Amino acid sequence: MTRTKRYYYRFLVFPLLFLAAAAIATYYLTGYFNRARFVRYPAFGIDIPENFMLHGIDVSHHQDNIDWQAVKEMQVKNVRIGFAFIKATEGLGRVDNTFRRNWYNAREAAITRGAYHYFISSKSGKAQAENFIETVNLQQGDLPPVLDIEETNGAAAEDIQQRARDWLERVEQFYKVRPIIYTNVDFYQNFLAGKFDDYPLWVAHYLVQDKPHIDRNWIFWQYNEKGHVNGIDANVDFNVFNGDSTSFRKLQVK
Repeated sequence: MTRTKRYYYRFLVFPLLFLAAAAIATYYLTGYFNRARFVRYPAFGIDIPENFMLHGIDVSHHQDNIDWQAVKEMQVKNVRIGFAFIKATEGLGRVDNTFRRNWYNAREAAITRGAYHYFISSKSGKAQAENFIETVNLQQGDLPPVLDIEETNGAAAEDIQQRARDWLERVEQFYKVRPIIYTNVDFYQNFLAGKFDDYPLWVAHYLVQDKPHIDRNWIFWQYNEKGHVNGIDANVDFNVFNGDSTSFRKLQVK
């Protein structure tokens, strides 16, 4: 190797290699320290990611009769239930038989509430939207409506997308607030990605150590389905909000 080449490697290539190594190290260290740190909470029966401010649950008739005041009063260290999504409707005409009781009692207990519709992908999105609208009366402080879409029900991808869009557009038109989409990572990537990326996302992804493995922004994360809360005898889904109290208030119905 000539003296010129040695000079080139010493004063140009080596510093570039050092900078590249430093950038890679910074990337992984940042990911390590910003990852969701799970801590075991025996009272809740699950590991809970601690670097989130707002924790919540979602319920339906599967949880039967709920003592919402007991839910509200339960607090372990800095973790308490601050919001709840409540199943309202399913398909064309079904109304969850605990919805009205849960909807009223959650508000009475001062728990921020949201209502969701379980979507049947083989049925009319417009008709399913009307089922939800006839059932749910949103008030100031409530969370936006949620479309729970997680099964194909034998429908083709194009039909699923069109029916889901029909539901979302009709519900947004009626309530004057953009709905949230709830689904799991696989369903979103296989059927919704690229078509609904401008809608707020509530994503279900269990058994991950850091965060949902999805290449888009999300606002709620359902990370466990086997939690325990005072006032509820059955297992319950646990969620976190991806933001602070200010952004949470901005999300609520005005």
